[in-house]
Amino acid sequence: MPSGSHGECFCGIVTFRRILFGSFISTQTEASSSNNRSRIEVIEGDVTRTPADAIVNAANSALLAGGGVCGAIFRAAGHDKLSRVCRAIGNCPTGSAVITPAFAISTAKHIIHAVGPIYAEHSPQEARLLLRSAYESAIGLAARNGCRSIAFPAISTGIFGYPLEDACREAVDVCRHQAQRHAIDVKLVAFDGVTAAMLRKHADAVSRS
Repeated sequence: MPSGSHGECFCGIVTFRRILFGSFISTQTEASSSNNRSRIEVIEGDVTRTPADAIVNAANSALLAGGGVCGAIFRAAGHDKLSRVCRAIGNCPTGSAVITPAFAISTAKHIIHAVGPIYAEHSPQEARLLLRSAYESAIGLAARNGCRSIAFPAISTGIFGYPLEDACREAVDVCRHQAQRHAIDVKLVAFDGVTAAMLRKHADAVSRS
């Protein structure tokens, strides 16, 4: 279900700043409430090299190694070991997530495999709900496993065909609510400048709201 159905109150954006460090360009937005504080950060870079307790694989429902970010994560973690545990799990429905060790990825403890929708297989509204559910499921699973930070690629925007601007808008919106609900820092990691710019556009809009 989308985050609005949980009745959380997002109490405002406290700071918004841009940082240049190494090969990463980072946009940070901090959210606060009376109970907790969390941060949404947009990064242009490689999710397999992004420090976080958990990184997210934009997975397929069969949990098989694929192309793009999925393939990069399998290669970085160690294809044989990660494939073995994914085969043991079996599959993951669209909109859901499962967790495995990060194996050879030294910057993370866990890989969370979140399955976004193939856009052409759903109505726009159903695709939207499934995309939001994939982000929500991943953040909730990370929190239940003691993670204080999580790094996402732009789920479903590659060969799954989700329109980029719509996907980035939903990612920023659902992550800001779920980050506060679970008191977890979220990094939205874009592999290319176009995706990073789109994520920043929507992060900017949130920071002004």
